[in-house]
Amino acid sequence: MLKLLICTFTTFAIAVVMLQLRQERREIAYQSNALHDKIEAQQSKLWNQQLQIATYTSPNAIKRTVGDHELQMSTVTPD
Repeated sequence: MLKLLICTFTTFAIAVVMLQLRQERREIAYQSNALHDKIEAQQSKLWNQQLQIATYTSPNAIKRTVGDHELQMSTVTPD
């Protein structure tokens, strides 16, 4: 009878530990997915900023800006 009681208690304890570990694994997976989504959003924002910079600094855009503001610019030649 004592052995049966010990086996039952041990089985119950193992089941509780397994459920706790499963819950922790699910929480970590959720946090990982949330971080991944946040990284993707930041990366998308960065790509949009890089696209805007590339658009504003293209030779055609610079030429148009200089022409619109009638700036007198001289070329720099390397020595």
